[in-house]
Amino acid sequence: MQMMFEFTTPSQIIFGQGAVKQAPSLVEHWGCKAFVLVGNTPQRAAFLLKQLHLTNIPFSIYEVRGEPTTTLVTNAVRTARETDSDFVISCGGGSVMDTGKAIAALLTNSGNLFDYLEVIGHGKEISHPAAPHLAIPTTAGTGTEVTRNSVILSPDHHVKVSMRSRSMLPTAAIVDPELTLSMPPHLTAFTGLDALTQLIEAFVSNASNPITDALCREGIQRAARFLFQAFQNSDDRDARENMSLASLFGGLVLANAKLGVVHGLAAPLGGMFSAPHGAVCGCLLPHVMQINIQALLSRAQNSPALSRYQQLAQILTRGSSTDPMDGVIMLKDLCGRLQIPSLTEFGVDSESFPMLIEKAKAASSTRGNPIELTTNEFLSILNAASA
Repeated sequence: MQMMFEFTTPSQIIFGQGAVKQAPSLVEHWGCKAFVLVGNTPQRAAFLLKQLHLTNIPFSIYEVRGEPTTTLVTNAVRTARETDSDFVISCGGGSVMDTGKAIAALLTNSGNLFDYLEVIGHGKEISHPAAPHLAIPTTAGTGTEVTRNSVILSPDHHVKVSMRSRSMLPTAAIVDPELTLSMPPHLTAFTGLDALTQLIEAFVSNASNPITDALCREGIQRAARFLFQAFQNSDDRDARENMSLASLFGGLVLANAKLGVVHGLAAPLGGMFSAPHGAVCGCLLPHVMQINIQALLSRAQNSPALSRYQQLAQILTRGSSTDPMDGVIMLKDLCGRLQIPSLTEFGVDSESFPMLIEKAKAASSTRGNPIELTTNEFLSILNAASA
């Protein structure tokens, strides 16, 4: 069988406890002034800011509170230009880094955000390389530090859309597990399930490749073993390191393989309701897996995806079973122990199901699902996730 695939990453990834200390030496020749983005917990970036100050690297600070919206990104780009910033450092969760990627691209390309947004914008290609961008995650979930798109909420359209380009890959990423030690349990659970979902969906997707497969196997194994451990004990450095690595792997596979129905549904859910992305992923994941397996067994028994689900069960159960449904049972148990709310607790009701399904079927993520699902199968997923 002939094989062809590509694999893209940032030009440099630095991983390890205390790695954030290397930030000043990485960016000192990038330009005259940094535009530093921080999140809801700015103290997580305190050490970075101190290092920049001590090494005489000028910077201005911009706080990203909540998910990036079209208004927030537009205002942040204006501020970056007004402060004569010529490179970007984003230190925070996925929202902060998504904002940073959009700003870095818009600093060097003409026009405005809507010129480049998919679905609700003009979807223009980004013609010039983005400004230098250092991404430093303080959570372990999205892997956004190594992906080539920025997910942005449009409140006016009640939808999350992407700005996407290979040139939006951050110039460098520093993944320092020590920065995740202060995450509270609920955030540990939500972000960790986001990482696990990306790894699982990429592993069973119709666009996986040998490199993403290897990363998925390794990442799923680490997340399945260490997520609850990190949830129970925020100071467990071993668990935090393994979850940071799983998150990094999740970002790498997201950038190089497709996802599936979990993310296909999560995007409109996040646009229509105030629901954290990772919590939605955790709520949907076991039920999407169950429906996918049942659909494959009934309509595509010769599909290679069934073998993937057998392998997945073996990884999730640490070798005790190759029955795909045992993998589903393990995930349901994990989500229960992590206290993941149902969709109902985020205000999702059955009246919204038809619109959610319509949007999910049209979503780019859904096209990576190992089998095309029917409307009734989507309904089964949403009903189960709402119970």
